[in-house]
Amino acid sequence: MSVVQQFRYLAPSTAGADGVALQTSGGPAANPRFFSGFLTTPPAAAAGLLAVADVARTRYYQPRDPASLDPVVTGSDDRLRFESFSGCCGVYARLDIIPPGLDGEVLGHGTTNVDVNPPLREALARIAGLDPLHLSVGPDALTASTLDGTIVEKKVPLPARWLRGFAEVHVLSAGFDLRAELPAAEAAAFLRRLPAAGDRSALWAVPAGRSLRLTSRPVPGAVCLAGAGRLAALRPLLRHGHSLRVYGPPVAAGSPPVASAWELRTGALRLTLTLSPEVHRGFSGEGAALTSLATDEVTDDAELVGALLAWDPAIDVAALADAAALDPGRVRAALAQLGTAGRVGYDVTEAAYFHRVMPYDAARAERDNPRLVGARTLAESGAVTFDGPASAEGVTAATVRSGTETYRVRVLRDGTTTCTCPWWGKHRGTRGPCKHALAVTIAGSSAGSTA
Repeated sequence: MSVVQQFRYLAPSTAGADGVALQTSGGPAANPRFFSGFLTTPPAAAAGLLAVADVARTRYYQPRDPASLDPVVTGSDDRLRFESFSGCCGVYARLDIIPPGLDGEVLGHGTTNVDVNPPLREALARIAGLDPLHLSVGPDALTASTLDGTIVEKKVPLPARWLRGFAEVHVLSAGFDLRAELPAAEAAAFLRRLPAAGDRSALWAVPAGRSLRLTSRPVPGAVCLAGAGRLAALRPLLRHGHSLRVYGPPVAAGSPPVASAWELRTGALRLTLTLSPEVHRGFSGEGAALTSLATDEVTDDAELVGALLAWDPAIDVAALADAAALDPGRVRAALAQLGTAGRVGYDVTEAAYFHRVMPYDAARAERDNPRLVGARTLAESGAVTFDGPASAEGVTAATVRSGTETYRVRVLRDGTTTCTCPWWGKHRGTRGPCKHALAVTIAGSSAGSTA
């Protein structure tokens, strides 16, 4: 499903002798101004910006003519973050320009769209050498525009999948750990050995000395690499990088494909590509965030924590817990729910959440999710019947009536669920909970049950 999002820019983004001027759109404020100053590594920064923009105009699954979507930019206290999703929503790209990469002033905080147009792409591609590069993110309030200045409007089909994708990526990334770090030379050699762009197989990268070896089967410590050609956006930045870090969740022999993150570091920049578990799977359908959307008990906590969020580059959970008078576990649950509205993301490098405000209708995350809508309908109609309190093993069992069928749901001590429905039998929990398990979660929350 798509909606038409209208972006209003005071002028097109440009690159010339005076530097790069990126125009911003709406958000918490119209056309916010985030940064003005120099970039310390101009060619690397240009390559990173192009990588994020190129991911936004690429479909890795069922390729078709590119439809460029505007990346989003977040200004924090000491850095800029540029983010985008691929057209198929299976690749999430983020460029972090961290303090060593900036020589200027962060003028504002917030998140908005940034115009990366074809002429700007061409200009960025020509940036080379050691010449200084000035970057302005946002309108130059007095000199670039007046009240009578030109307004550039872009009507772009904005997939609702983007918002759901941001929600899913932050939940999945919070379960990643660092699995390997490759020096620049080994990283370049590894990327050169990868299968061609059209290969859609799910491979596994296993640490081997200073590099990685590929295998067709998962083993403990391996990182899933589905559709290796999706890492192509890293290559233009390779000559500037000093290491490649690889992140993923714990896996074992026989594990199904899982998401992974690949981070190229230059010292001044970090370009991260997060890949969905399979090429045909977009992050918007993974279902990892559904439980956070379903539970009612964290809603009040999320409102409180959301009001306390600042624009620090990394959210300090302990400090936030003290400020909110909540234990850290409740704060993490609240942050997970805030992430489903795009209000926080997750940085695998720092193993920390960061604050952003997406300029989209956050309520769409629930309205457009058929599983969650179906689960609420079941719970509100009284279709859920609990067997009783949890067993000695911490297992809660319930029956869910759905149409003419009846299903059995079990909620285990660690919060994972099983169900007897065909959907769960097909995916075995790899795509999040089914609507029957979600209905049990909702009904249990409403009744004050431990389910």
